[in-house]
Amino acid sequence: MEQNNETSEESFILLGFSDQPQIEVILFVVVLISYLLTLVGNTAIIMVSCLDAKLHTPMYFFLTNLSFLDLCFTTSIVPQLLWNLKGPDKTITPTGCAIQLYVSLSLGSTECVLLTIMAFDRYVAVCRPLNYTTVMPPSFCKALAGIAWLSGVGNTLIQGTITLRLPRCGHRHLHHFLCEVPAMIKLACVDIQANEVQLFVATLVLLLFPMALILVSYGFIVQAVIKIKSAKAWRKALGTCGSHLLVVALFFGPSSAIYIQPKRSYGHSQGKFLTLFYTVVTPTLNPLIYTLRNKDVKGALRRLLRREQNSQWKNQEQ
Repeated sequence: MEQNNETSEESFILLGFSDQPQIEVILFVVVLISYLLTLVGNTAIIMVSCLDAKLHTPMYFFLTNLSFLDLCFTTSIVPQLLWNLKGPDKTITPTGCAIQLYVSLSLGSTECVLLTIMAFDRYVAVCRPLNYTTVMPPSFCKALAGIAWLSGVGNTLIQGTITLRLPRCGHRHLHHFLCEVPAMIKLACVDIQANEVQLFVATLVLLLFPMALILVSYGFIVQAVIKIKSAKAWRKALGTCGSHLLVVALFFGPSSAIYIQPKRSYGHSQGKFLTLFYTVVTPTLNPLIYTLRNKDVKGALRRLLRREQNSQWKNQEQ
């Protein structure tokens, strides 16, 4: 019994949305549906991109990485969130909290770099179409994806370790629904100014700098399309780049608000809903955006379904 009490005392309390119990049931249903859609949508994109030979291009290679990222990212957060929303138990063990912090931060950081790489891919496709296959060979694409994953791991090893080593003097009530760096820093019982500076520098490197590179890439794309002065070129550029731009806005907007100024009230109501948006809603919307706005993906889905139907008919005839 004493051991259980000690374990309970050592666990972190994720207060989450407990100050608004009237919306917890609604949030549970919304988050559960979003998570299921995320699993189905992103798995479908991965399968289609791998099985359809016409999609074996750099764009869909990076899209497959993005879908896999979103699957892992939401899975590191949503099951614990659903558990906390369904009842009075809001605890998470120190080990569970550390794992969630490392995994979610690593995947979120990786996504920042990957979206930047995807913007570069779109720049090459629109501005240098004749040299596209030369500039973006499979080996180079794999190297770029590897850089994205390694940068995410490197960032989380530095930020996560520094954050978890802060003395908390028994403070274990997190005003959030997940173990996230800004919320964890607030538990410290020492001066956290240096940690906030370090967090801001990391945000500059992994959020603001990638956003600037994405804007530069699309600046060149707009210039190239304007020079062509063709309505068809505008439609093609919009179809090629519109989905990516929308995903960038949905991910970078809320995450920037959370990480740039952790001193503000983002750990409370406003911050929780912003975090909920980019951790749960955005991964749900990503496959819908790429499917609904992309003729190649829709065509690949139709071909895959027809192939499956033909296979079933042949089996029935036999």
